[in-house]
Amino acid sequence: ATCADNAPMENFFGLLKQEMYYGDPLVSYEELKKRIEEYIHYYNHERIKLKLAGQSPIQYRTSTSQSAV
Repeated sequence: ATCADNAPMENFFGLLKQEMYYGDPLVSYEELKKRIEEYIHYYNHERIKLKLAGQSPIQYRTSTSQSAV
């Protein structure tokens, strides 16, 4: 119910536009959809984040869930 509720998604969309889209020519809907799906996979599986101990979100989630057991 506050503007902070949307902050994670606004941050993600900002990164998506910066890293994937700016400067590229416009493409068809199908190509754009494919590029967004590829970027989401890259963001979750390959892109490291310093806040996550230099791991991707999937790696971090896996390592923290294993250490909790």
